[in-house]
Amino acid sequence: MAEVEFHILSEDSDKARLKAACTLIEQAFHKGERVLVWLEDAAALSAFDNLLWTFGDQSFVPHEPLAADPQSSEAPVQLSSANPLPASAPGAFATLLTLRTEPDVVALKFTRVVEVIDADAARRAAGRDRFRFYRENGATPRHHELKPRNG
Repeated sequence: MAEVEFHILSEDSDKARLKAACTLIEQAFHKGERVLVWLEDAAALSAFDNLLWTFGDQSFVPHEPLAADPQSSEAPVQLSSANPLPASAPGAFATLLTLRTEPDVVALKFTRVVEVIDADAARRAAGRDRFRFYRENGATPRHHELKPRNG
């Protein structure tokens, strides 16, 4: 069963939420984890791709769109908006960072699932729904409060 983590921001800024996601991805990358970032659609994927290049002056997270054969790709971080995800994805990545609104049971096939939630009312409500979904499907989600970052 996947280890599910909800990282909660006190501010209601999508920009802060996405930057926090970048920071969590960078931390996982530095620990040697392979991360799949699952986004809502192609526009969100493109915007997040750009953000991963620019979110920090000293940051570098090698990434690319999800490869046809993700396991053989050298990129430790890959981005996808495919729905559903390819069946090979859970075996190619330890961590799934999902920035999607709707939950999916495929997430539970990863070793670790990371969600980032800000204080926006709609995103917070959708996050609660996903928390319940994971719990109802056998996971024990945990939550961590994230401190606001400058910049």
